[in-house]
Amino acid sequence: MGQRHLLLQKMRIAVNTIFLQNGQLEGYGHSAHEILSRMVKQHPEHEFIFLFDRAYDQKFVYAENITPLVVPPQARHPLAFKYWYDVAAPMALRRKKADVWLQPFGFASLTTAIPQVLLVHDLAFRHYPQFLPWYHRHYYQLFTAAFLKKARTVVAVSDFTRSDILEKYPVSAEKIKVVKGAARNIFTPISWQEKEEVKQTYSDGTEYFLFTGGIHPRKNLLNLLKAFSLFKKWQRSNMKLLVVGRLAWSYDDVLEKLKTYKYRNDVVLLDYQPDEQLARITAAAYALVYPSYFEGFGLPLLEAMQSGVPVITSNTSSMPEVGDNAALYADPTDPDAIAKHMLHIYRDESLRSRLVEAGKEQAARFSWDDAAEQLWQELGLAATK
Repeated sequence: MGQRHLLLQKMRIAVNTIFLQNGQLEGYGHSAHEILSRMVKQHPEHEFIFLFDRAYDQKFVYAENITPLVVPPQARHPLAFKYWYDVAAPMALRRKKADVWLQPFGFASLTTAIPQVLLVHDLAFRHYPQFLPWYHRHYYQLFTAAFLKKARTVVAVSDFTRSDILEKYPVSAEKIKVVKGAARNIFTPISWQEKEEVKQTYSDGTEYFLFTGGIHPRKNLLNLLKAFSLFKKWQRSNMKLLVVGRLAWSYDDVLEKLKTYKYRNDVVLLDYQPDEQLARITAAAYALVYPSYFEGFGLPLLEAMQSGVPVITSNTSSMPEVGDNAALYADPTDPDAIAKHMLHIYRDESLRSRLVEAGKEQAARFSWDDAAEQLWQELGLAATK
């Protein structure tokens, strides 16, 4: 009873919101946006201090119980990270008397005395260090163990990530909790007419496979292109491949490959799309093909499933946990296996229908409302330990 009483006392919660930038939300940012927009409204009696590192969009000030605070400098490279987390932000919070500090992006302050709750999305840098710029890789390698030790509570976004942390770092199992994400509400099935409009706009009116996510080596676009070539060779259809996402890092290999790619006229590269447009493009797809090498969670899988779109993905990291029996799985290093799933889903309409229905059921098992409440409980416990 005493613990519940403490959780109900008015709290002042500092939140690192540096990745809440309009038009630039991706995995980390979307997760923070979905959880925070709910949490602040679910708990109006508590005060939230949102720490931005640059001018912010007012749409991220979700309610009146938020105090936005701009703390320069902009933290977008390792030296700036170190200064912002360990000097600028703690100094800005010194007079705020925060009870707890939420760190949703994998980094923590090593100098503050405020209890911190650290969200860890993945340890990709331990598995695929070659897929990160050297300066980011070294920052993760130097400080992740210290972040995990400093945080009062660590929250992993999947059971896989929790197990990965326990395997690679000396962290007690009791310290690591799991709070899973979900598909955003805007991802829903659309009508046949709407699908036709999307296809006319983006794929010359033809059906298309879809990949969403930044063009980045870890996302495995080169093997997806090889798989698409095999599919086209076997099926000789007018099917297209749409790739939606910004050019993130080390994307030159993909662009060079496309110059001589036999089916380059059937590959449509779309840049970062606004959420509403991405949701329509997703819902009109024939199938999502997401052969990423490694994911801490993999939100695009659930977003496609909730949209009534079947999913082909990798049999690695967290993806089987997220997709369960509602997806087809392949070794991401094997383009032939990926292509066979693409062919199978194209030729077998009953399989496709089964995956669509199973996907809707699977997506419904995840909830941002539940995630927000679970994280809130961890913040309260961390503040009162």
